[in-house]
Amino acid sequence: MELKHVPLEKIHEQLGAKMVPFAGFLMPVRYSSDIEEHQTVRNGVGIFDVSHMGEFILKGEKAIDLIQKVSANDASLLYDGKVQYSYLPNSEGGVVDDLLIYQISNIEYMLVVNASNIEKDWNWIQSQNEFGSGLEMVNISDGTCLFAVQGPLAAQALQPLTDVLLDSMSYYTFEKTDFAGFPNVIVSATGYTGAGGFEIYVANEQAEAVWKAIMKAGEPFGIKPIGLGARDTLRLEMGYCLYGNDVDDTVSPLEAGLGWVTKFTKPFINSESLENQKKEGLKRKLVGFELVDRGIPRSHYELCDADGNRIGEVTSGTQSPTLSKGIGMGYVPTEYSKPGSEIYVKVRDRLLKAQVVKLPFVKK
Repeated sequence: MELKHVPLEKIHEQLGAKMVPFAGFLMPVRYSSDIEEHQTVRNGVGIFDVSHMGEFILKGEKAIDLIQKVSANDASLLYDGKVQYSYLPNSEGGVVDDLLIYQISNIEYMLVVNASNIEKDWNWIQSQNEFGSGLEMVNISDGTCLFAVQGPLAAQALQPLTDVLLDSMSYYTFEKTDFAGFPNVIVSATGYTGAGGFEIYVANEQAEAVWKAIMKAGEPFGIKPIGLGARDTLRLEMGYCLYGNDVDDTVSPLEAGLGWVTKFTKPFINSESLENQKKEGLKRKLVGFELVDRGIPRSHYELCDADGNRIGEVTSGTQSPTLSKGIGMGYVPTEYSKPGSEIYVKVRDRLLKAQVVKLPFVKK
């Protein structure tokens, strides 16, 4: 399959980025070092180009009906300027994708989906559309760039570029506003790092000017470009799921810890069987664990009991730059899911002791 390219690829190359294939795109994985970039975001401010993400607009009187049918969270709780985290359940008990839902107005919504699932999600949502002329769907992914400006200094760094008081924006809200001299830019108090900050949606033709304006405004605050390597360690420290690792078409959203965005107050795809699963009780759960012994857990390493019997596998793992120890997530039988439970990670032929902990690994 031919790799897709983000509009600012040349700029990333000029900044010294190492470019790698990711989710069908050529993306900057790092500019300096993962640890340095991670600390920049945790303690200061960094900018990610995440223009590979997908965006769909759903418009019309029936837009909310389709969203309520395909997503597990209750979108009727949204209001103009509010964002909701949700997921698309499939008919077999797994997850098509996790996503963000933006209410632009009560007849217009934007769905933000994972890069690797753009086509799959589009086809899935279209296949569930039984609402005819009351609904228009537009895939704006190819014409939209997304920059995530993350870290405790993000609001101060971006403030010169907009009249919106960034410091007073609530988490998971957004404004459609003038930004860096361009109208109708979506500035969203969201992110995938747990470090605070904003996500900026702009049209491709505005992207270079906006990127440069952000870099200039952020200069006094030490802003740096950040790659996908640090994005992964930042999200893992917060215990955020990564689609394709911790959750996928075959994994129960309830086992994945997505019960909090599963609202049985309304019908949605496969809601009945998920409700039954909840009543019957879960057989396994996604947990976070920290290594007690030295070592780094990696995806697909076996999780074992004290006798070395396989009880699961690591879905995401890394060396935490903040905690300076190995951390990971994985599915284990429910009897091992309580914080404090002892489990073991099989690294080559050694069993490394680990302890189940309450997420997030790094408390805000």
